[in-house]
Amino acid sequence: MPHSYNPYQGIPYEGDTHHHLLMSVQHCEATCEQMISMLVTNSQGFEAREQQIQLLRDCSDICTLMAKYLARGTNLSLALANTCAYICEICGTTCSQFPDYHSQHCAQTCLNFANECKALAG
Repeated sequence: MPHSYNPYQGIPYEGDTHHHLLMSVQHCEATCEQMISMLVTNSQGFEAREQQIQLLRDCSDICTLMAKYLARGTNLSLALANTCAYICEICGTTCSQFPDYHSQHCAQTCLNFANECKALAG
């Protein structure tokens, strides 16, 4: 039976759904952070990737906040999910424009989590 949303009762999660989202957002955050480290360490072509690095930072930051909201079970997670989806989608799309394996992996991770956020937001 689907739950109806009640702002005074928090997020309408059942069982493993909350755990899965929390694991997904943490994976997205870690993937972005690893990608930033790799790009900053590899100085070759750094200037061409400045926009990608900024979007990776933005995506990592919104994922950190989303993870906190999900862990608390706050009803505001539903509102934040739209913003998180938007930022993750932009980051993933940008990463997908670079042919290297790490950028492609990061793109897929960000885009997958963006879809999960959209589903949460309804």
